[in-house]
Amino acid sequence: MHDIKWIRENPEGFDAALQKRGVAPQSAHLIALDEQRRLHIAKVQEAQERRNAASKEIGKAMASKDMETAEKLKAEVGELKNFLSEAEEEERRLNQELTTALSTLPNIPLESVPLGQDENDNVEIRRVGSQKNFAFDPKEHFEIGENLGLMNFERAAKIAGSRFTVLTGALARLERALGQFMLDLHTTEHGYTEVMPPLMVRDEAMYGTGQLPKFTEDLFRTTDGRWLIPTSEVPLTNLVAQEILDGRTLPLRFTALTPCFRSEAGSAGRDTRGMLRQHQFLKVEMVSITNAENAIDEHERMTACAEEVLKRLDIPFRTVVLCTGDMGFGAQKTYDIEAWIPGQKTYREISSCSVCGDFQGRRMNARYRVEGEKNTRHVYTLNGSGVAVGRALIAVIENYQQEDGSIIVPDVLVPYMGGMTKIEKVI
Repeated sequence: MHDIKWIRENPEGFDAALQKRGVAPQSAHLIALDEQRRLHIAKVQEAQERRNAASKEIGKAMASKDMETAEKLKAEVGELKNFLSEAEEEERRLNQELTTALSTLPNIPLESVPLGQDENDNVEIRRVGSQKNFAFDPKEHFEIGENLGLMNFERAAKIAGSRFTVLTGALARLERALGQFMLDLHTTEHGYTEVMPPLMVRDEAMYGTGQLPKFTEDLFRTTDGRWLIPTSEVPLTNLVAQEILDGRTLPLRFTALTPCFRSEAGSAGRDTRGMLRQHQFLKVEMVSITNAENAIDEHERMTACAEEVLKRLDIPFRTVVLCTGDMGFGAQKTYDIEAWIPGQKTYREISSCSVCGDFQGRRMNARYRVEGEKNTRHVYTLNGSGVAVGRALIAVIENYQQEDGSIIVPDVLVPYMGGMTKIEKVI
């Protein structure tokens, strides 16, 4: 959500920032809506003041037995009451019209974000790890998993339809091990507090993080009007919704391992084989609630936490900064971390870490109080995958595959696998 006061004071800057994201100028329209709202509020206040004054004048007229004046004043008060009754509904309508207009506009990018149209304009900032030289042609994860007898898409389709997977045995345990490893790393070394949040949320929570109203088609809704979470960013960020925090407690850092649910409405025909793009998947999420002064440093810190997961797994990766045309709706700046996938001979996104400024804080009305200041400030929020567990599983399967079709278990995961060091075909 944008600050209309800031837009009024910086209309050209606001339009220029939106233009970087391919959005037409909006300030004139927004300011006009706000002006209409403000004029109406002024009329209401004037009418309330006149009603109060006229009510007092009625008493004086009655006391002096000036019944003609009293009756005129009573008629005037009646008209004012009727106006104020209708004006209340009009004020709600004008407020909602402005709120709707503001809520459908994306966040404005930071100056350090590169200009661009799509993923082809993203800028690589570093590569970590060396791509393994295989003595054979590496297979894709679904070939390896199916050959091992531990990954089954046909059974998943029989149960739930397309874009689902059934993992069994050692591969099911490997996915679980990855999630546990990530949680342990973030909670014991990176300072995040583990949370087990609801997997279904109300409209207000989806609105607070920016999924509603713009991205309804990407979500799954329950029969009682709740939403299945597309990411635990939603419940984790909304932990502070409608609250006023003590600024001395910031930053707050939360992490969670949850299933996530997405309709993948815009991905028809993309990644139809395998586990890369699923309706249901596991993800470890990181969320930070902080202030304006520390948000940029927190963004770099969060990205480093996500990168550390891949470093410990010894998975080659690269980190890119997304251009203005490829950023998510609520982001001011985003780093994507892309793991090397040998079977596809390319890097694929495994984590996305974004700083959102006070964009979500305003939508949630989440604020903090600075010691010595009378007014409160809206919190700054950040979110990042730490990392997508299903995609980490793909990266491990493909990077640790052996010529005989087995998979070596990364050293950091061996304790989580009960000492198992290799995954072999089920006989």
